[in-house]
Amino acid sequence: MEIILLQDVKSLGKKGEIVKVNDGYARNFLLPKKVGIEANNKNLTDLAAQKFRAAKEEEEREEDARKQAASFEGKVVTIPVKCGEGGRVFGSVSTKEIAQEAKKQLGLDIDKKKMQLDEPIRMVGTVIVPIKLHKNVTGQLTVKVTEG
Repeated sequence: MEIILLQDVKSLGKKGEIVKVNDGYARNFLLPKKVGIEANNKNLTDLAAQKFRAAKEEEEREEDARKQAASFEGKVVTIPVKCGEGGRVFGSVSTKEIAQEAKKQLGLDIDKKKMQLDEPIRMVGTVIVPIKLHKNVTGQLTVKVTEG
């Protein structure tokens, strides 16, 4: 019997997959627990429509991410910090501070968790911070750390 899985099932498949299982397994476990539904014409059509909608929504999210990345491309966030000898920063500049300054200076609402800094900024200078907005879209924000 062919079943469309409604949930991920360990050792069987992921949600939305069509799997072939024994009739007893389907009747006694998958169907009563609402883990899967029978793969008939109506259910297959519904599954195709759901996949189409999901693909369209994903495409829209990616397009929004591209627009957002373009909105802060080429803009510079300046962060004044206290420094010691040789431009060494007391403490460090974290993604939280960058997000706050971007909001204050440029009006950009950027999630600090999406910024991909390998380690906090500890030196005066200019750093390009990659921002992962979508699995296929990464924007770049220029951060200028100044002595202040």
